[in-house]
Amino acid sequence: MANDKKLGRTSENNKWVQNPILDKGDSFQDERGVIESLISFHEARIGSVMLIETKKGSLRANHYHKEDWHYCYVVSGSIEYHCRTVGNNDCPNAFLIETGQIFYTPPLVEHAMVFPEDTIFLVFGGDTRLQEDYENDLVRVKLL
Repeated sequence: MANDKKLGRTSENNKWVQNPILDKGDSFQDERGVIESLISFHEARIGSVMLIETKKGSLRANHYHKEDWHYCYVVSGSIEYHCRTVGNNDCPNAFLIETGQIFYTPPLVEHAMVFPEDTIFLVFGGDTRLQEDYENDLVRVKLL
């Protein structure tokens, strides 16, 4: 598990449910190209990085994490991201996350993703993605 859960405190979850999209860090450009900082938070200890390709019309997630958290960066395509805090029965908040945007999901936030087009995105997780660890931290819900 991540040693530092500053970004995932339950008391802050409502903030992330209201606006999960992050500003990216600084970028640097010269004649060779561009270096763009996606995650510049020194508190974030990354335990796993995944590249996920998803077909148009697919549904992913429909769960929450007890302790884990993740950043997602959309490489191409877009994601309709739906989220609400655990225990809240209101309709989830919905956001359209577009190519080049990054968003954060803390622990104890129910979330689901719908893909209006073929999409490639990166997931930077706080914990490992070993299947047993992942399943033990995961609670499946029917958000959508």
